[in-house]
Amino acid sequence: MLLMNDAATLHLHASHSRISALSRMLELVLELNNLSDLAAVLEAVTCGACDAVECERASLFLHDPQTRELYTHSTTELEIEEIRLPMDRGIIGHVAMQRMPLVVPDPPADPRWSPAFDEQTGYRTRNVLAVPVISKSDGRLLGVLQLLNKHHGHFESFDVQLMQAFALHAGSAMERQLLQVAAQQAEDFKRSIEMARQIQMGFLPKGRPEFPLYEVAAWWEPAEYVSGDYYDWIVLPDGRLGVVLGDVSGHGMAASLIMASVRAMIHVLSRLATTPADMMELLQDAVQTDLVDGRFLTLLLLAIDPETHCVEFANAGHAPAMHFKAAKGTCRRLEATRTPLGFPAMATGRLPIYPVMQPGDVLVLGTDGLIEIHDANGHIFGTKRLEQLIARHAHLSADELAQALRKEVFNFSPTRPFADDMTLLIIKRKPVTL
Repeated sequence: MLLMNDAATLHLHASHSRISALSRMLELVLELNNLSDLAAVLEAVTCGACDAVECERASLFLHDPQTRELYTHSTTELEIEEIRLPMDRGIIGHVAMQRMPLVVPDPPADPRWSPAFDEQTGYRTRNVLAVPVISKSDGRLLGVLQLLNKHHGHFESFDVQLMQAFALHAGSAMERQLLQVAAQQAEDFKRSIEMARQIQMGFLPKGRPEFPLYEVAAWWEPAEYVSGDYYDWIVLPDGRLGVVLGDVSGHGMAASLIMASVRAMIHVLSRLATTPADMMELLQDAVQTDLVDGRFLTLLLLAIDPETHCVEFANAGHAPAMHFKAAKGTCRRLEATRTPLGFPAMATGRLPIYPVMQPGDVLVLGTDGLIEIHDANGHIFGTKRLEQLIARHAHLSADELAQALRKEVFNFSPTRPFADDMTLLIIKRKPVTL
């Protein structure tokens, strides 16, 4: 009779314990729905699970897909700063790989168990319950919830079922917060990039040089929000019009930062150097440390004399760059005088032929993104096509010519956004009017 009373008492105690655990889980699920902070959600999941199943400790291991590791993010108690484990190691790794809950009643007897952390912390693990936390939307692993040392006896099937059900709610709450964090990060990044774009656009010329016999027009089309292309015009100390066009290899933020540095250097060196060639050599030394990891810079520097109309230039592997001769209706390319910056300095061995701008002549300067775009059939735009279009539209004003070429380029390629940054600069000597 006494044994039956004891059994009834134990059964009643177990029933009350389970009802209490279910009640705590329900309260926790409601709490998770009202939390709006990822750290708070993770803390609530860990502490709430520990309290509901009445165990000594709980740890929430998050999954790092980049390193394929599991690491402690939230714990009820941990003597060391962090535990980080490979995906295929230990009890936690087994649960992560199998995506199934696991009860280990005697960890030292389990071959998957490592005593290293107990030895390091002085804690004694008597039993373990671990359950995977999985995304409901796409099934990816978010983490593993580990519970240690049931207060009274061992983890039972009820504990497993309770934690499995709770893990579904925990996964939804975690994913909701992760999505909110990702959305906020994306918004912050977008704002930062837009600010960077505005700053970079501020580096471009705000007006046009006041050279009465010349018209100047330009357009700039970054492949991303920011660009590795750069153009500028500067009135040199001797009164000549200095023109700059450069292209850092690649595109995006890294290229734009290098180009911002190059722009600053050019504005300083333009006050010191007397010729484009001298400026190019000084710039080579100054920019070398910025051009790492295989990056390089093609650069074209010109100086146009408003009286003689001679165009002196230095070309570090930059194209397209051409001089359209109105009298002949033909284009002549401004050939490279040296290798791009970032490569070992090497001259071409040929003396450059400096063109003289006659009335109606046009300088068309661009970056390679313009001539390397492809149409829907994979055909490249190319330099010859550009030369033909220049000849056809050279009678137009600089503004009209720039827009006509832009329209041809945009109509040629259906790809948006473009694969590379594009810049076009038009300098035209005004024709003689009778």
